[in-house]
Amino acid sequence: MAGRGGPIVRASRLGKRYGDLVAVDGVDFEVERGECFGFLGPNGAGKTTTLRMVTCVSPVTSGELTVAGLSVRSSPREIKARLGVVPQADSLDPDLTVMQNLLCFARFFDLPGPVARARSRSALELFQLRDRADRRPDELSGGMRRRLLIARALMHEPEVLVLDEPTTGLDPQTRLLVWDKLARLKSEGITMLLTTHYMEEAAHLCDRLVVIDHGRILVEGTPAGLIAEHAGREVVELRVGLGDRDRVLGRLRARGASAEDRGESIVVYGPGADLPAAEDLGAALASRRPANLEDVFLRLTGRGLREE
Repeated sequence: MAGRGGPIVRASRLGKRYGDLVAVDGVDFEVERGECFGFLGPNGAGKTTTLRMVTCVSPVTSGELTVAGLSVRSSPREIKARLGVVPQADSLDPDLTVMQNLLCFARFFDLPGPVARARSRSALELFQLRDRADRRPDELSGGMRRRLLIARALMHEPEVLVLDEPTTGLDPQTRLLVWDKLARLKSEGITMLLTTHYMEEAAHLCDRLVVIDHGRILVEGTPAGLIAEHAGREVVELRVGLGDRDRVLGRLRARGASAEDRGESIVVYGPGADLPAAEDLGAALASRRPANLEDVFLRLTGRGLREE
């Protein structure tokens, strides 16, 4: 996606250390205006730390990082005014109503009262919270609170919306509702930075993404492109007895198949038509399905997306 006036976020050899711990290890990425750019990886991979540097909450240890052409080192106040941030932790004021939470936040950005009230009403309508305007946050469900956090982050019409695992802990139905609202915002041209450990979320929302692990970017691309390059069109899972795994893997690889042992099963990526049938290998066919981003991550790192 071509940006107007260059990338709105640019990182070059960006690093973050906490003593001897390297949390982010010299990463490079660029985010174009109007796209949703994702950071996909397990907990502890460096996703949130990267966003904390983008939002000027955590200082950069090394490298360069700019937002809208401004350096996070020299212009943190100006950058924060351009960002809307949805943190992992719930930071709503429990003593204020839903509407008051929005109006209070608007004051941080010196929005005139009539403008703040108009935007609050529009945000509550968009996120289906209008009938909860006079309730307090502790009277809302978890999904409603997440939607309110997103609505609050949009009050000052930011250039970039930063979302740190916005649907963690939500039930599937509520997660889909949040995805629908975020997709609508993206269609309106809002730039979004998204961290997630849900591969479905990344595939659904992101125009481009990076897979990050141990503070390093492993790959970058579109969800479909990464799947095609690293996992193929489909994946076959075979159930094999423990004593037969080496033999089955050897036969598959001898025929040119890309296969690996995942412990409980053997996974074959993009299997060809000339491969032996499962029964001829002494295996049982567990599934044949389209490849997905979790296959990409497992192939690159050998670790599950939801591991701690």
